[in-house]
Amino acid sequence: MEKPVIVVHGGAGVWRPERVKLGLAGIEEAATAGFDVLRAEGEALDAVEAAVVSMEDNEVFNAGKGSTLTINKRIEMEASIMDGTTLNAGAVGLLKNVKNPVRLARVVMEHTDHVFVTSTAAEKLADLFHLERAKPLTELRVRYWSELKQKLNRTKGIYYLPRLKTLLTSYPSLFETDTVGAVALDKDGNTAAATSTGGLTLKLPGRIGDTPLIGCGTYADSEAGACSTTGIGEVSIKLILAKTTCNFMQTGQPAQEAAESSIRLVNRRIRLKESMGLIAIDRHGGIGAAHNTPHLCWAYMTSETPKPLAAMKAKVVKTLHGR
Repeated sequence: MEKPVIVVHGGAGVWRPERVKLGLAGIEEAATAGFDVLRAEGEALDAVEAAVVSMEDNEVFNAGKGSTLTINKRIEMEASIMDGTTLNAGAVGLLKNVKNPVRLARVVMEHTDHVFVTSTAAEKLADLFHLERAKPLTELRVRYWSELKQKLNRTKGIYYLPRLKTLLTSYPSLFETDTVGAVALDKDGNTAAATSTGGLTLKLPGRIGDTPLIGCGTYADSEAGACSTTGIGEVSIKLILAKTTCNFMQTGQPAQEAAESSIRLVNRRIRLKESMGLIAIDRHGGIGAAHNTPHLCWAYMTSETPKPLAAMKAKVVKTLHGR
């Protein structure tokens, strides 16, 4: 591939038929927003931020405006961003009403001595830098929350949250659209990655997923490439999946091979069916996307493509026995 390149995802999991068209349109818009930055000779970091902001502003995705709800019907958003050339990174978590969490993650990266700031302190930082506030609660997410909560109430009791594997097996619709992200390579060979999410539907309050954990949900290293993951955060955390994918690229695997290697690792070590997806870009501009879920909403755009190429599936990597 010729530089520059951007790859975006709008979530792995199960996409309901009535939302597929909206999802594809949304990631095309996000890829275009990011590539417009690159086309104007902008930096990869600005490109991934623009792409993720586009998806945070689109309620079809589980990030920003469309964030899902905790088991007690609250919003707790997360985001991260990383510069692959400097290895500088910023992350935020437990946000209630910051309109664009990825912008706040960049504030943490560029204006503090820290990498990860959460909750009230993070929101005070948002006010200090005049970031816009917004109520992310939507009718769609409230409806999904009500449907799933009723299922749990009928089978396990109102306050009982089953272990994750049991929950996903019993209620596959729980794992629908999860997390948005982008990776990019600019004309100078710089890489960047950014990821944002409302988290796992019906998660416990205070739960932190992989999205704001550098190396788990987001990682970029211009000597290797960049990766953004989507799916069950606990899986990605256990395998440090974004960094692992970059490690595969560092050893010479192209982005697509590295993406598939990471999903095979998930299948072998975690054995949680339909749990993960990811996108990657290597330092040569090669792109990668793989998942073990039914769908991965993703798109990419390069100087060779007049418009984004979007799809609901990439390379599906299953275990030998489909477990």
